[in-house]
Amino acid sequence: MHAVRILFEDAGFRNLLPLVWWRSVGELRCGRRRLLRKHFAAPAEPGGPEPVYLWVRDMLADVVAERNSDAHVNVPVPASAASVLLVNARYLFGGDIASRPAVAGPPAVGVCGGQVAWLRLSAQSARALDPDMLLAGDAPDAEAWASRIGRREEAPGSMIDYPWDIVRHNHEQMMLDWNAAIAAGGRPAIEGRVYDGAYLLEPGSIHVGKGSVVKPCTVLDAEKGPIWIGDGVTISPNCTIQGPVAICHGTLIQPGACIHEGTTIGPVCKVGGEVEESVIWGYSNKQHDGFLGHAVLGAWINIAADSINSDLKNTYGPVRVPINGVEVDSGQKFVGLTMGDHSKSSINASFSTGSVVGFCANVVCNAFPPKFVPSFCWLTDTERRAYDVEKGLEVARTVMARRKVTLTAAEERLFHAIAAECRNVEAAAAFDPPEA
Repeated sequence: MHAVRILFEDAGFRNLLPLVWWRSVGELRCGRRRLLRKHFAAPAEPGGPEPVYLWVRDMLADVVAERNSDAHVNVPVPASAASVLLVNARYLFGGDIASRPAVAGPPAVGVCGGQVAWLRLSAQSARALDPDMLLAGDAPDAEAWASRIGRREEAPGSMIDYPWDIVRHNHEQMMLDWNAAIAAGGRPAIEGRVYDGAYLLEPGSIHVGKGSVVKPCTVLDAEKGPIWIGDGVTISPNCTIQGPVAICHGTLIQPGACIHEGTTIGPVCKVGGEVEESVIWGYSNKQHDGFLGHAVLGAWINIAADSINSDLKNTYGPVRVPINGVEVDSGQKFVGLTMGDHSKSSINASFSTGSVVGFCANVVCNAFPPKFVPSFCWLTDTERRAYDVEKGLEVARTVMARRKVTLTAAEERLFHAIAAECRNVEAAAAFDPPEA
């Protein structure tokens, strides 16, 4: 008999759209690592590494299982479990890996910011639950669970409620990821090649992975935070990188780029221009000049030359952000662009403060586009029309093949499912989304 940890999605995923159309909440990246890897990054137990259990939306299950071959996705609580810790995938525990909620212990609910961060249950109680039950309505309700279990504990840390929370916590999470790597024996090292004429400030806080190159006249400034450069990364000449920054494997930083603190890029991205406190996920490109600040970009995105976003209002007031088309007061002074996977912008696109672009949308504008661009939208200065799903799939296949990645049958089914589901979620669409 043993204790089991399960990372689950709850109804709060809706406020993280469009970022979680193409991935589960646990696959979001904040800091250097994805959330699920933070929760399951414990040292190996005597019997081997801790098994990874994920409860996700049914429409995502096949894709999540493909991408995470070591994970048990949407399987019931195993018969061998003595107790179960259900952890909300949106929960960022405070501190290092040792501060994770314990799997073993008395039944309790961990509450963070008035929300369920985790549930520690007997195996019998956990077997009465399934992924759909935890996604329904506003479930799980913290007060209801506290009353039911009879034991409530304060869970230190934060919840990721909206896209801007990923940016807000990215700086802190990079520091924690750096410390976790050191604690696990991954001492920072210069394993790649740093050319003569490149300058490393605070080299003990810089990691350059195997097969990576840092070319002349580049400055890696880690005086205010560490810089983690993964394997196979190219940092071109004349770049400035100010830590804390994480550049994941296979990424190209173009000549003259300026990457400010609080930024995570990759894996396998191409990035140029000026980027500040932003998160750019795998296989996305922003190769040319133009400013990107306090932004979150999904995967397989292309931001064309001289595109920019605003991340600060002229009034310096709090930014309102159209989550699924409905404006929400972020309470934040700085909020940039949020863009869903497989979306693209044309040259010279200018996004206003707090803009949101959905999944598989195309923004082809010289004027400022609306603050909310729905999924599967083709937007120009003169028209807004639905973007054909099959055409979007064809483009996705082409783009992915260029990186030697194949669009799987499960991903194709998900593509169609997103097209069908976005009509139920995006309230401000100016047209009916396409048939899936």
